Amino acid sequence: MTHGYQPMGQGASGPGAPEPSWQNDPAWRTEPYPGAYGHPAGLEPTATAVAPEPTEPAAPAPAAAPKKPGRDRYLDLLRSIALVRVVAYHLFGWAWLTVLFPSMGVMFALAGSLMARSLNRPAWGVIKSRVRRLLPPLWVFSAVVLSMMFLGGWNPTKDPDLGGGFQAVLHLFNYLVPVGAPPFPWQIGSKSGLLEQTWAVQAAGVLWYLRAYLWFVVASPLLLWAFRRAPWPTLLAPLALTAVVGTGVVKIPGETGNAVSDFAVYGGCWVLGFAHHEGLLARIPRYVAVSGASLVMAFGLWWASGHLGPDGWDLNDIPLAQATWSFGFVVILLLYSPSWQELPGRLARWDKLVTLSNNRAVTIYLWHNLLIMATVPILDQLYNLPFMESERASAALDSTYMIWMFFLVWPLIGLAVVSVGWVEDIAAKRSPRLWPNGTKKNGTKKNGTKKNGTKKKAAASGGGRRRG
Repeated sequence: MTHGYQPMGQGASGPGAPEPSWQNDPAWRTEPYPGAYGHPAGLEPTATAVAPEPTEPAAPAPAAAPKKPGRDRYLDLLRSIALVRVVAYHLFGWAWLTVLFPSMGVMFALAGSLMARSLNRPAWGVIKSRVRRLLPPLWVFSAVVLSMMFLGGWNPTKDPDLGGGFQAVLHLFNYLVPVGAPPFPWQIGSKSGLLEQTWAVQAAGVLWYLRAYLWFVVASPLLLWAFRRAPWPTLLAPLALTAVVGTGVVKIPGETGNAVSDFAVYGGCWVLGFAHHEGLLARIPRYVAVSGASLVMAFGLWWASGHLGPDGWDLNDIPLAQATWSFGFVVILLLYSPSWQELPGRLARWDKLVTLSNNRAVTIYLWHNLLIMATVPILDQLYNLPFMESERASAALDSTYMIWMFFLVWPLIGLAVVSVGWVEDIAAKRSPRLWPNGTKKNGTKKNGTKKNGTKKKAAASGGGRRRG
């Protein structure tokens, strides 16, 4: 008895990936103050007291250079939650998860905030850096997935949907630079194969996020310029565009329409990242901002109630509801942003996993859907165990099959992190690391705190194409 992982509807899977919010910043430093470890600075102990000779007044010490802000652990935590929610959604397909936590809106907002901070440097250099960090992990993923497709018998030059010949080969370029939609066969392999026949749809469908992220990065210098001159029109324009292209008032066919719709739906969240970085949200009275965000969210739910898709309340099928609900949700999350440098209280126990997931966000996002499907042939081996011949044992596995898939996919994701995650370090021009959870080999965390909690005295060195 076998269980195939079935696609869960139309759409593309959802972040992250966006890159960690602290990748461009050195670890925050704890500098010793003068005389911290002995006598006051500049004085030595003497055997007898001697009256000091008169000296000229010392020149005032130069002002200390302002410290760069460290990584914001609150934003890191949000990104980790978004990634876990994306994996759960693509496995279970629960529509209510899109309402409970709109992961893709959150991830685009966090990436937008980071992009606004980075654009204090020359724009062209920032764009090149972002693209460089994105492409190598994509190339590794594309090499594996395309090889599997070709071995499965797919020939893009004979695919009628791609136009055949050289035109079909051009479409494959999107596996190298995701400016458009990468092609894939909707059915591949056989029903008796290790992976079900729509595995290519599940695996390649997640690449819509990289396409949207790339276009947001390219457009960010212009968007930030517009935001600084006309913040409110720039902030609300994506919602207006969604009302036009996401409701059928204006229909743009094909993947071009999908790309424009993605840009509109999540553009408001990206620009909200600008507003967070620039301090616009902090200047609005909190009760006004929360009230306005609640009204926008209420409109999104009202609109969804009258435009339910094939999966009911799945907001991924309802662009205007997705845009407005995500927008209001992100406003509230960013309004209450506490800007932690360390996770507080009980959240501290998750510090290493939060650090790891942020360091490997692109790897986790790219590979999770394929690894979800890989759990099926592994779990199906359980039916071959001797004690599984009983009807009761078989029925128990049937009823908990999806739960076992959820628990099994995380070790597989861990294997992907170890196997190919280091490519993210190469792309960022860092030394490759197998398991970057923030702990050095000597047991000291990167922020300068040892495992026992004491501070260092020296300064620290410095699915079916479902959307998420």
